[in-house]
Amino acid sequence: MAEYKGIKGFKVQYLSADPSNLIIGQTWYNSTSKDLKYTGATAAGAWATGNNLNTARNVFGGAGTQTAGLGFGGEIPGSNATAATEEYDGNSWTTVNSLNTARRFLGGCGIQTAGLATGGVSPSPTSPTATEEYDGNSWANANSNNTARVYYGATGIQTAAIIFGGNVPPLTGATEEYDGNSWTSSNPLNTARYFVSGAGIQTAGLAFGGETPGVTAATEEYDGTSWANSNNLNTARSLIGNAGTQTAALAFGGYTAPTNLGATEEYDGISWATSPASLNTAREAPSGAGTQASALAFGGSIPPITAATEEWTGAGSPLTKTITVS
Repeated sequence: MAEYKGIKGFKVQYLSADPSNLIIGQTWYNSTSKDLKYTGATAAGAWATGNNLNTARNVFGGAGTQTAGLGFGGEIPGSNATAATEEYDGNSWTTVNSLNTARRFLGGCGIQTAGLATGGVSPSPTSPTATEEYDGNSWANANSNNTARVYYGATGIQTAAIIFGGNVPPLTGATEEYDGNSWTSSNPLNTARYFVSGAGIQTAGLAFGGETPGVTAATEEYDGTSWANSNNLNTARSLIGNAGTQTAALAFGGYTAPTNLGATEEYDGISWATSPASLNTAREAPSGAGTQASALAFGGSIPPITAATEEWTGAGSPLTKTITVS
């Protein structure tokens, strides 16, 4: 009789706990639970409820990954701006050092140890252009962006970011690039809009949704120089949660009058496909982090403003399964 080692080239591992870095096809025996297990793949994407933010908020900045997320600024109940910053470790949120300038409707991007916050509305008259950098411990003021505006999109990393769209007023498609030191104006969006969302990096960005002032499904791709129109979202909406890259983006939640949405869509670099799985808590203006395969949705407004957090596992992602014999 053939043995597993002869087929796969290695023995079934004997472990006291399930492995943390799953590889599809991996098989092991869990000596604690007395179960034979293996790593399969999810058939469809799904949202799972996680632990709440410490400060309920919406229209705020987000960055990082599902296991190392960052949320900062935003609007708290009473239409007040906050400077509160929180880090997520894949299980719970921890309050850390605040932004220097409390603000809402700001742009945010980067990773947990190198975040970027720019623009927004606050009692400070300089907030529409104010930029701050996070080093994993505290925020430091940086050079301001060039065009004072609010309600715009942002994506990229701390040393190579882009912001786009917004309301000056009037509505604008203005785009700026950040190099970790200063902002430089670039070619504008083809569709001027505000409450727009984004994904990707500075040389391969994605802008989708927003208001013109009516809600739009328009999607555009950025190549580091200019924007090109792409296929629309299936559901026109604004204030959308976002994660991923230009060729593998995730859009979730948002607003289409008079309804807050939970709908989730995936972009493959050409077109958007609606997932059968919606957010458990439909909401507008959530923040997002992570990838199309492993994303994080947090905060937003139902209404009221919420602290709800959800984790997304995309189709085809590794999933631990138990072998049962009847």
